[in-house]
Amino acid sequence: MSTMKDVAKLAKVSLGTVSRVINHIDGVKAASVDKVQAAVAKLGYVRNDYARGLKINSSQTIALILPTIWNPFFAEFAYCVERELYHLHYKLLLCNSEADASKEYEYIKMVTQNKVDGIIGITYSEIDQYVSSKLPFVSVDRYFTEQVSYVSSENFKGGQIAAAELIKAGAKHLAYFGSYAAYKNETTKRHDGFLEYAKNHCQDVNDIFVPGPIDHSIDSLVNQLFDKDPRVDGIFCVNDTTLIEVEQALNKRGLSVPRDVQLIGYDGIMLTEDVSLSVSTIAQPITKMAKATVEILLRKIKDPLHKQEIQILPVSFRTGLTTRHS
Repeated sequence: MSTMKDVAKLAKVSLGTVSRVINHIDGVKAASVDKVQAAVAKLGYVRNDYARGLKINSSQTIALILPTIWNPFFAEFAYCVERELYHLHYKLLLCNSEADASKEYEYIKMVTQNKVDGIIGITYSEIDQYVSSKLPFVSVDRYFTEQVSYVSSENFKGGQIAAAELIKAGAKHLAYFGSYAAYKNETTKRHDGFLEYAKNHCQDVNDIFVPGPIDHSIDSLVNQLFDKDPRVDGIFCVNDTTLIEVEQALNKRGLSVPRDVQLIGYDGIMLTEDVSLSVSTIAQPITKMAKATVEILLRKIKDPLHKQEIQILPVSFRTGLTTRHS
């Protein structure tokens, strides 16, 4: 197996030059870069990342904790994070926690064991006592007791936009439909923004806002909503996956979307990189959120004393087949 010394000898450059080229460090002349790359190709040299990690005390790996990979938003966010890390020569360790606090704690411990350099977390479980402001940890949507950096979107404004768009599309009897986690996070502001805007514009507002998860009780909650007020003709759902389930429950009641009831979700889920879900939704800038999260985490890794950063990114309305805008 070829070594860096072999590459340096063939390229007729110093060992330090070879190291700078293969580790993507600037400051090497173009001619020297070409020589090193040619030697690497000819010798079939492969960098020993494990040995390099021990030497520089870095695994060049970031862990991403997700509640579940089955949620399309989480999957898309993971894709964007991995792509961002790849360009920065980092690897991604995906942690499908299934909202299990003990499982998430095991991943958090990997930082102190130098198995990963840092963690990005989307978590709704009881891990507050394990998360420290000194830890290279960046949260998405959720905030903790200590001043941990987090990235989110304009959830409150998103709720306001959803109410405005339903009213604009002709809905007169609005409702919010969603759940909330046991631990404080930014997503509850979707509910607050929606109700505030609707009430300020003299709209009837109903509210299904219950502790999560509600995966197995969507039908009964929809029935509860329409038994209370059968006039409901516009619903803002906490996310796009809930919107799909609510639409199915409405169909079971003989109600058509968007003819009888208009729906707006939140997230802006994409089926592929170029094809959206075709529902009306408040779209989060997922690519920008992933980029901001990675950048904040790398600053924290570089400087453990780096202060808390909070980035709230703008949202936008994307019309689809679940409202009558068209």
